[in-house]
Amino acid sequence: MGTSNAYLIESDEGLTLIDAGFPGREAAVFGAIRELARSLDQLKHLIFTHGHPDHIGSAAAIARETGVRTYMHPLDISMAESGGPFRPLKPAPGLLPRVLCRLFFHPNEPVEPVRIDQPLADGELLPIAGGIEVIHTPGHCAGQVALLWRPGRMLFAGDVASNIVGLGDPLGFENLEEGRASQRKLASLSFDAAGFGHGKPIADAASTLFRNKWGI
Repeated sequence: MGTSNAYLIESDEGLTLIDAGFPGREAAVFGAIRELARSLDQLKHLIFTHGHPDHIGSAAAIARETGVRTYMHPLDISMAESGGPFRPLKPAPGLLPRVLCRLFFHPNEPVEPVRIDQPLADGELLPIAGGIEVIHTPGHCAGQVALLWRPGRMLFAGDVASNIVGLGDPLGFENLEEGRASQRKLASLSFDAAGFGHGKPIADAASTLFRNKWGI
């Protein structure tokens, strides 16, 4: 998905997609589905970690082709359904985030709007793929959620953190204090693997790394 990650979960009842990447990346999603020997109509759920353009950019095209049901936290639904503009970000501390945030985040560039079928609530357990827990994690984005896939013991962290040059901050924050609280919140959980909006997944002992980084 370019510099933004999306994830497919395969289960008996169909496929679940976490995030949709930048605009124009729907072919990558369709290709991944076909590599699993699945048809496009077997994509049943599209859950967004938040409403930024690098996570919803291809969503409308994917929804048109598959009829997928979409999910997002209420605080970001208006951005997704209007296609922008997006709330501004302040770069995370450090020189590299300051440069990359300016390169990759353009809040006034619109994307194709996507309809959201179901709002997400903090603490909700979605009856999808064996159980996906919704964890509201604002800071980078007001409507951001992390998703804990219980059967796989995997956390989809969205942009609460990144793993580009090691586990660290996202490129920017709407609210740094809220972002730090969300990082500590995830550091209190137990999971084996973690996936990020940006950077490589962590396959083993991920929650230990979170605790070492942000635990109290």
